[in-house]
Amino acid sequence: MANTRPGTSSSDHPIAYLTDVEGIWEKLDSFCQDNPHVHLEAGKRLVVRPGATFVYGGDAVDRGPDGLRVVRTLLEARRRQPSQVVLLAGNRDINKLRLLRELNGHPLPKTPADMRAAPRPVLLRWIFDNTMGASGAFEFRREELERTGTPVSEEDVVDSFLEDVRPGGAMRDYLSVCQLAHRAGNTLFVHGGVHERSLGAVPTGEHVEGVDAWVEALNRWYREQLSAFREERLEPDGTPAWEPLIAYQAPIPGERINLGSVVYGRMADMSNHPGLPSPALIEALARSGIHRVVVGHTPSGDCPSVLREDSFELVLADNSYGRVEGASRVFLRDDSIHVEGHVKLEDGRLERLRYQLTLGDPSSPIGRQLLDTGQLVKGPLESGDWLLFRALPRYRVEQLPVAPSALEGRALGPARAAAQGV
Repeated sequence: MANTRPGTSSSDHPIAYLTDVEGIWEKLDSFCQDNPHVHLEAGKRLVVRPGATFVYGGDAVDRGPDGLRVVRTLLEARRRQPSQVVLLAGNRDINKLRLLRELNGHPLPKTPADMRAAPRPVLLRWIFDNTMGASGAFEFRREELERTGTPVSEEDVVDSFLEDVRPGGAMRDYLSVCQLAHRAGNTLFVHGGVHERSLGAVPTGEHVEGVDAWVEALNRWYREQLSAFREERLEPDGTPAWEPLIAYQAPIPGERINLGSVVYGRMADMSNHPGLPSPALIEALARSGIHRVVVGHTPSGDCPSVLREDSFELVLADNSYGRVEGASRVFLRDDSIHVEGHVKLEDGRLERLRYQLTLGDPSSPIGRQLLDTGQLVKGPLESGDWLLFRALPRYRVEQLPVAPSALEGRALGPARAAAQGV
């Protein structure tokens, strides 16, 4: 029977998955071109075809000049097709809730004195550059506003970001229809990652057994936090009552990750080389019928990484920081995954990657790691070669084609050695 509890959707139809567009309209547009499940009607209205579900994995803004357009398009689709559109809240989305206080006299404690006293545009640029990882967001918004044909001042840009999170604002309304986790059949979707510290954990301190109950409790807590924001509730000491949500979507102070958060956890090492969860976590997920986890958040080269062990899959499909234009496409059913994308090889050639893989297929090298080099077998290229991937220090990536014969006799194993985001 299809699982349709809150935070879940039916498992008997295809899911089209996209994540981390980050304000770049061309990524959303390319995803929809010739897409059998999702299309842009008249080039602007996102429509999910009957019998399909569209899951957006989070991070709609910050790194391109179309943030408002992307947010409004996704929000309109969710309102029009609520049973077919699922939106996950990413850290780049949630952290915009900070702006209403920080730009109105309550900057972060670490804000330098000169920034505290600076004009609002200067302070906002500092916030983006130093606390949100969103360098360029200010100018991207200015560019988007200027398309209306009217003059745009720096104060207008600040006002636009504040309007986003005030009543009736696009980001405020967008976040109100988002969630933190979603289950569809045997697949769990979160923005960042799932770890021993986050599975079953709710930031209230509660621990919930079973994936379905946990997803429901986590999404309920998220809605309660948004209610506190809308009502501007403060704790007796003056702390915003929604501060736990702000902390949940951010790295732990002094670190670069937050393994207790499904928003800011990651399924990779510090160089962003992907890795499977621990066997104990895979077993815990399997007890609730979860055999696949799908995430964004962590760059993974130019096309998705699918990691596999026995009947478990981890899919990383972040579209940010790739070296190609457009977005990759991932289509899911309980028993299979279809992946399409382009990749820029080390010699500068552009190649297309496309494949369909049955869950648990022991015959395919896709999703396995070469034990001697640590390279991940990403999938077949149109040229007939296999694509090998490895993340390197300083956020560099290696993407190499190898002939099928080069894999013969090589030892392959689960891609776990570099995992766990530590």
